[in-house]
Amino acid sequence: MILIGLGANLPSSVHGAPRQTLEAALSALEAIGISIVARSRWYATAPVPVSDQPDFVNIVAALGTELDPGALLNQLHAIEEDFGRVRGQRNAARVLDIDLLDYDGRVSTEWPVLPHPRMEQRAFVLVPICDIAPDWRHPVSGRSINELVMATPDRAGVRVLAQ
Repeated sequence: MILIGLGANLPSSVHGAPRQTLEAALSALEAIGISIVARSRWYATAPVPVSDQPDFVNIVAALGTELDPGALLNQLHAIEEDFGRVRGQRNAARVLDIDLLDYDGRVSTEWPVLPHPRMEQRAFVLVPICDIAPDWRHPVSGRSINELVMATPDRAGVRVLAQ
């Protein structure tokens, strides 16, 4: 299973509010031949680390693609750039963030690092994974998605948005 996490907390001048921007990003993936196999519910979360930024809208999707992990990550970054993402200060507010979380359980310490190195501490990623992959296990630790969610102290701050 290939899992990506998408998030936004700033409106896009082209696509609108964060949720509409994320919908457009999913459509952009499909337009280049990457299928959306499953997607989680929509979630709202406070920024990490805590700041005065607006809350993020988050979603996790399972993909189908023949692209290798590096080529896929390049495509994800290209979509971010097309949507106006400017990489600068870490954890800054953004119009679009797309992370490659897991690629069929591969483990790599080289680029692209797999699984995503900080996903175990991110409730805004883990909680949505439960929606689409309730049997998923972390490829390195072997911990179940439920164990990982229960270990994240900020899980209560991940709120389901009206669908």
